[in-house]
Amino acid sequence: MSVLVVGSIAIDTVKTPVEEYSELLGGSASYGALAASFFSPVRLVGIVGDDFPESEFQFWKSRKIDTEGVQRVKGKTFRWSGEYAWDL
Repeated sequence: MSVLVVGSIAIDTVKTPVEEYSELLGGSASYGALAASFFSPVRLVGIVGDDFPESEFQFWKSRKIDTEGVQRVKGKTFRWSGEYAWDL
């Protein structure tokens, strides 16, 4: 049986007291698909902009995630940012 994952795909920026990380793969669908790929074939459905890195598609493919359902559209990919302090 395969798993269909539908949801957000994002590019994240995370700032901690020690360092800032940017251009990270994010989004609930990305995380769900990656987790499910350890146990089952996965089909991913979502939308990304034309700025979405091709390397992330290659990463998903390395995990055997079917990305035929990921649509690339003109414009920017959804982005998320968060900042974590010492007192998390």
